[in-house]
Amino acid sequence: MTAPQPRYRRALVIPVGMAMATALAFLPDVTASAADVTPAASVSGATSVSAATSVSGAAAADGPSLSYVVNVRPGRGISAHVKKAVTEAGGSVVISYDRIGVIVVHSSNPDFAKVIRRVDGVDSAGATRHTPLPAQSTTDMGTPKVLSAAEVAAADRQASAGQDPLEPLQWDLPAINADKAHEKTLGSRDVTVAVIDTGVDDTHPDIAPNFDREASANCVSGKPDTTDGAWRPSAAESPHGTHVAGEIAAAKNGVGVTGVAPGVRVAGIKVANPDGYFYTEAVVCGFMWAAEHHVDVTNNSYYTDPWYFNCADDPDQKALVDAITRASLYAEKKGTVNVAAAGNENYDLASHSITDPVSPNDGTPSDRVVDPHKCFDIPTQLPGVVTVAATGAKGLKSSFSNYGLGVIDIAAPGGDSTAYQTPAPPATSGLILGPLPGGKWGYMAGTSMATPHVVGVAALIKSTHPHAPASLVKALLYAEANATPCTDPYDINGDGKVDAVCQGSKNHNGFYGWGTADALAAVTR
Repeated sequence: MTAPQPRYRRALVIPVGMAMATALAFLPDVTASAADVTPAASVSGATSVSAATSVSGAAAADGPSLSYVVNVRPGRGISAHVKKAVTEAGGSVVISYDRIGVIVVHSSNPDFAKVIRRVDGVDSAGATRHTPLPAQSTTDMGTPKVLSAAEVAAADRQASAGQDPLEPLQWDLPAINADKAHEKTLGSRDVTVAVIDTGVDDTHPDIAPNFDREASANCVSGKPDTTDGAWRPSAAESPHGTHVAGEIAAAKNGVGVTGVAPGVRVAGIKVANPDGYFYTEAVVCGFMWAAEHHVDVTNNSYYTDPWYFNCADDPDQKALVDAITRASLYAEKKGTVNVAAAGNENYDLASHSITDPVSPNDGTPSDRVVDPHKCFDIPTQLPGVVTVAATGAKGLKSSFSNYGLGVIDIAAPGGDSTAYQTPAPPATSGLILGPLPGGKWGYMAGTSMATPHVVGVAALIKSTHPHAPASLVKALLYAEANATPCTDPYDINGDGKVDAVCQGSKNHNGFYGWGTADALAAVTR
């Protein structure tokens, strides 16, 4: 069995010898704490069931306990007929999102999905995972390289009046005119963005001033938990969500870095389990929580496990697509703009044949050839979702970024190998600088890092046009982007071989979509 890959894979680790993948700067006496997770809260329009009913002998547990989604007609709650069928098939309801007709169920019956699909009133049903509940391990992030006090001081000396100390190292801000936008506005406190991710350290000095506790929750189980600090990552978990949150809304407060929209509020919705997996029930919970808590923009820098691509002709995978589609569209209907990362495999998502070697990533993966028109990367390829490609310090498509005409909507800085795209001084790394748990800062790269730049710009648009519905925010995001023509030929490493082929025009193409996000246009048009 191939070892599972970390699921926050929208962030890229640059190979040794190409660039430093992570570098940290410590802020003295600032720490992050982990929270005990105890299911506590419920989403409006959701029915919570805390205890399992007895299982009939015919459906006795004879397999590992797995999680399932059962999709029914929305808006009416669980019918007595379906509830009885779930129980008789050996399932217990964890929570029911009645407004979208998605029920989260746990069962040890290996035939649960097959049985429940035959029940009248069930549209689709499928297992969300291959590993038993609960998870058993954590992801090793490796040993980071700590920035010395001298390096931090050197960056601080480069800072101009009005800049935060580490802002000179943030080449990505001027790349989207965010520095000029900040001269006009930092964004509105009435706008909230939510980072659906691995958790956010709200004690970080760059995040604490803008953190929205009321809009934050832990959704890992599929059922929201608002216990104080439940949205934070533990010390053993990924810093990914904290980095993303800071890229969007790190306060302009004389400390560390500056976010793209440093005046808006940011919430953390934790959906990744301790292994780093983003399972369907958690993602559904995340979108529903955002929808019911007036979140204006969500950041989704992940794909939903265990399948990189979910194929509609597989009943389990179809159910996962159905459930998350319902949740994301519900959030958009409630006014939320959902933004997602395109991925880091240099795949052409507009092609008709891609080899997926990693699915299922919590079981036994094998090479399978899929058509991304029929098998979907979710939430990236879901209707209504803004799909983001990454660019490097030279403004070119990042070497790793997925692409595809008609799939990519917009591009933004996500970093790249410094050897491929070297930033202008005083910046020293081609990666993206942001906060990490425990009062630290570090570099990361990936379409994970491009997405929060677009989220930040969308938040500035919402700040400028407070009554704009989600559809108008998206339209302005695309219309105000800087048209970026195809890079042709695209030979990012200079070895004489074409690394990807861009299709389309200057104004709309497979590398950059409608163009590169523009923060200044967001606040002046």
